[in-house]
Amino acid sequence: MTEFQQQIVQGIPQQLPPKKEYPKNGNPAPKRKDILSKEEKKLAVQNALRYFPEAWHKELAPEFAEELKTYGRIYMHRFKPDYEMYARPISEYPAKTHQAAAIMLMIQNNLDPAVAQHPEELITYGGNGAVFQNWAQYLLTMKYLAEMTEEQTLHMYSGHPMGLFPSSKEAPRVVVTNGMMIPNYSKPDDWEKYNALGVTQYGQMTAGSYMYIGPQGIVHGTAITVMNAFRKVLKPNESPKGKIFLTAGLGGMSGAQPKAGNIAGGITICAEVNPEAAKKRHDQGWVDELLVDLDLLVVRTKEAVANKEVVSLAYIGNVVDVWEHFYEEDIFIHLGSDQTSLHNPWAGGYYPVGLSFEESNIMMVENPETFKEKVQESLRRQINAINKHTAKGTYFFDYGNAFLLEVSRAGGDVMAENNIDFRYPSYVQDILGPMCFDYGFGPFRWVCTSGNPKDLQKTDAIALKVMEKIKSEAPEEIQQQMQDNIKWISEAEQNKLVVGSQARILYADAEGRSKIADAFNTAIAKGEITAPVVLGRDHHDVSGTDSPFRETSNIYDGSKFTADMAIQNVIGDSFRGATWVSIHNGGGVGWGEVINGGFGMVLDGSEEASNRLKKMLFFDVNNGISRRSWARNKEARFAIEREMERSPNLKVTLPYLVESDILDDLF
Repeated sequence: MTEFQQQIVQGIPQQLPPKKEYPKNGNPAPKRKDILSKEEKKLAVQNALRYFPEAWHKELAPEFAEELKTYGRIYMHRFKPDYEMYARPISEYPAKTHQAAAIMLMIQNNLDPAVAQHPEELITYGGNGAVFQNWAQYLLTMKYLAEMTEEQTLHMYSGHPMGLFPSSKEAPRVVVTNGMMIPNYSKPDDWEKYNALGVTQYGQMTAGSYMYIGPQGIVHGTAITVMNAFRKVLKPNESPKGKIFLTAGLGGMSGAQPKAGNIAGGITICAEVNPEAAKKRHDQGWVDELLVDLDLLVVRTKEAVANKEVVSLAYIGNVVDVWEHFYEEDIFIHLGSDQTSLHNPWAGGYYPVGLSFEESNIMMVENPETFKEKVQESLRRQINAINKHTAKGTYFFDYGNAFLLEVSRAGGDVMAENNIDFRYPSYVQDILGPMCFDYGFGPFRWVCTSGNPKDLQKTDAIALKVMEKIKSEAPEEIQQQMQDNIKWISEAEQNKLVVGSQARILYADAEGRSKIADAFNTAIAKGEITAPVVLGRDHHDVSGTDSPFRETSNIYDGSKFTADMAIQNVIGDSFRGATWVSIHNGGGVGWGEVINGGFGMVLDGSEEASNRLKKMLFFDVNNGISRRSWARNKEARFAIEREMERSPNLKVTLPYLVESDILDDLF
């Protein structure tokens, strides 16, 4: 057994390791609120110490108290393992089942410093999207996975491994819950309090379910969105070259927008207040050019427009200044959006105009009320500038990051005339909902556990062949979706999208997902793919998420504030063959604003895997299409009726449509 494998099997070390200094090149998470009372702080330390023998408590107690004071959380930095954190080939993990080994691989990929935003704090993306609350939880979880048999299930309570319980071979190997709160205790300050106590966490959408694959997933969704946004505003056959997409945020969402803008073929201008984040994305090749002077940005933008370039420009500064200055300079913006982490506005998700990055980081901790006022003032300025541009023809859409929601809470001029809706649509309402989700198309993803790029190339070729076959027989309604994803997968390798594990994503419906997955399983059985493949998806999908301001924002029957779909999804996936399932409170639009369900599935080339994937992927998609059809979404009605023709065992309740004049004089 290798030293790495020995450390995994050991779990919590038998000897107390020496205290570690925080790495000088670390990227610390924002300090969290000092929200606990004195007695609650004692409870937080008490909660942390229960992972360790009593003999260590006297030494660890003041250390954990100091972490709580310094960071607002107890991360247990002393217990971070010394081995390098990355997704190793599946054969290197000590495990009794390849399913458990695959989950270990996915966990380590989510904590890889090349992938994770704040790896020292076990935070993968979004500023607070955590895989675990502390390093003890990581150590215990990996030990349990190493010991797990095919007749046990590991139950994860917000990062805490409650334990291995007897189950069956057909059951999920892991069941994950994150942030499941009693509804009246699900406000932002509740997360701050109970996360500081060490009893819950914010798993975002794919961090807490071990399914984040680096920026590629976000790039794909953003590319599809921007391509279709340009189609909405440009004339048929008019090229996006030389057309501007203005947005913000290169940190928590991994610089997806510039890369996606290049794939879509336009000019992307993305403002980022954190110089280190902007430089990191430039060094990684996710953005083409860095600029620090606003006047030079104007000159460079005008040059790019004149030359009809395809280029991405990162401005190190505040996007509010860009919106205002571009209006003064009469620069026309075709598309506008924002991807700052406004689900977390008071703790580093949004930086107000007029303050430097450093000044903001100090103020949000030392003077949080003033910082909140500055954020809301900045949001009002930003929406005022956006409104001026949209009056000239700019198409602005909310990118599901709670931008419009927080602007409305700040009193910004963002409401429609009815004072109920926002004046701008969410991208799901206008683009991904009717064009993709309602037809069943969403983010299907996979990871080659061998770590071999040749296996990924093989899966690309298989997926391309399957999609081309489906497209040749597909109805007109989904031809564009098929073509966009054929283009994506055929160009994926040259776009250098892999960060961390050998992973890929594309948008597919239930038919596409099932046929691609089954083709992978056959190739594994034949040895053409050398190791198992992990299937998954972003929760930003057809069925997995109930989110009234994003994924389900195009549900108009009044049910968008319900969460039955996500709960049905995770329960239904669990007994139809998923290897692991997850359910989260919170996601890209914030704690208390969304419920996310997710899954992972390991393909090993077996007949059993083939049977599982067909049952589970079918339900995972069609659960959402049926709900969207019941909401009277015409595209979903088309999709579910087509599916019932193909699948006689599927029988879905369909709505009768009501003529509006019958309702007009009732009340």
